[in-house]
Amino acid sequence: MTDGTRPEGPRNVALDPAQVARLLRQRTELAVPPLILDGVGRDAFMQAVAALGAQAAPAEAKALRRRPEAAPGVGERMAAKAAAARAAAEVSEVQGGEEGAEDALADRMTAALDASSMDYDTVRETAMACTRCGLAETRTNVVFSDGNPDARLVVVGEAPGANEDKTGVPFVGAAGKLLDLMLASVDLSREDSVYICNVLKCRPPGNRNPTTEEIQACAPFLKRQLELVKPDALLAVGTFAGQLLTSRDKPLGRLRGEVHSYEGIPLVVTYHPAALLRNSGWVRPTWDDLQLLRQVMDG
Repeated sequence: MTDGTRPEGPRNVALDPAQVARLLRQRTELAVPPLILDGVGRDAFMQAVAALGAQAAPAEAKALRRRPEAAPGVGERMAAKAAAARAAAEVSEVQGGEEGAEDALADRMTAALDASSMDYDTVRETAMACTRCGLAETRTNVVFSDGNPDARLVVVGEAPGANEDKTGVPFVGAAGKLLDLMLASVDLSREDSVYICNVLKCRPPGNRNPTTEEIQACAPFLKRQLELVKPDALLAVGTFAGQLLTSRDKPLGRLRGEVHSYEGIPLVVTYHPAALLRNSGWVRPTWDDLQLLRQVMDG
């Protein structure tokens, strides 16, 4: 790794995610020039992936960071929060009655979510009370986000797993460690420059695939998150995230390898870290996708 000058000769680099993250934080605090990770080659990256694949212990949960309230005025924020709270309360109180009543109230909740004055904290509070689909009955925790809400990059996954449902934090465990390694290989981290969320905020039982209805029910939350964070680029990991953000019903292998656009934001699609732990043959194309992402972010 260098900061603009190359070393005297090539050498193998043992890529340790914790050390890389610590180095990046130190450089940020010291306000030194950008770090160019040209000393970490593909082979070193692939070796680190293989080492992570042997680990199964879940990472410790990290505290969620909330976006400071900005933009809208105090009165607008209070009105938006009140509308969301009323809608959420009404949805939760429906226990039957007239056919379609719960759907109508859920639609009111979505309408409040779509309001331009709804700030980050209100969106999160609305998600925490959401009952738009059956996953609300089986979840332990709503998994809203992790990382920096002022990030340059947003990573969008598919749905929480067992560890995420338990902790309320996306991408923990072995897949989370691998994602952190992937981000560090292109000079990014969830602590400083990345915001992480999922298409679904609740875990599907048994980690089954999300249904079309569940994706449609949760999509307004993701849409509003992206509107508020305003990243420079998006990285979709996994088939469902890639298909939703590209609006293309194609296999992941045909979505990756090119730069898409979501609402004017450059979008790169790649394999999910959990899939890499199961299939080492996808590591090399994932490395290529990360280099494409770095090129996009470098302009």
